[in-house]
Amino acid sequence: MDDDALVPPAARLVRDFVNTYEPQVDEESLASAETVRDWFAARSLLPADVVLSPEDLRTAVTVREGLRNVLLDHAGHEPDAAAVDALNDVLAARPVRVAFVGGGQRLVAAGTAGFDVALAELLDAVRRSAEDGTWERLKVCARDTCRWAFYDASRNQARRWCSMAGCGNYVKMRRAYATRTGRQPEPLPGSGRSVTA
Repeated sequence: MDDDALVPPAARLVRDFVNTYEPQVDEESLASAETVRDWFAARSLLPADVVLSPEDLRTAVTVREGLRNVLLDHAGHEPDAAAVDALNDVLAARPVRVAFVGGGQRLVAAGTAGFDVALAELLDAVRRSAEDGTWERLKVCARDTCRWAFYDASRNQARRWCSMAGCGNYVKMRRAYATRTGRQPEPLPGSGRSVTA
C-alpha cells in the first residue's frame, strides 16, 4: 500500500474518503448519516454534534463514487460517465466560494449546512492537490474487483495497482496464464482493454 509519509495531506484526505468503501470485500464505512458525520468530525472537518440527514449520506456516497471514477481515469481507464455526471450534478447544487485565510485562499461552503461545510473541505483538498501537482498521482487500482484508491509516488507515475504484491501480482499471474494457455486475456470491465494493457 501507500507510504503515508509520501502522501501530501490534501491527497491523503481525498484518497481516504474514496476508500471509505472497499469494493473487494463490500465493506462500507459510510453506512449512515452518523458515520458520515463521524468520518468528517474525526478529521476536524465537521463538529461532532452536527446532525446530518439521509440525503447527506446519499450525497456523500455520490461524491465518493464520482471521485473514485475520476481517479480511475487518472489510472488510464474508462470511468463510469454516469458516476462522474452525478458528481458534477451534486457539485453544481452545492456552491462554494473562495475565502482568504492566513495569507492564502481556500474553498469554503457558500452556506452553513453541515454537509456543505464538509464537502467544501473535500473540494478544497482537490484544489490543493491540483495546485501542488499531486492530483494526477491519485489513482484507483486497475484490478477490477479492487478499485482501492492509492497515491502513485513512483517517479514516472506509471503505477497501476494499489499493491504490487497483491493486486499487481494477481493481474500478472492472470496474464501469464493466458499467455501459457493461448487464451485471450479478459478485458478489464469498462476499459475495453485487456489485463495485459
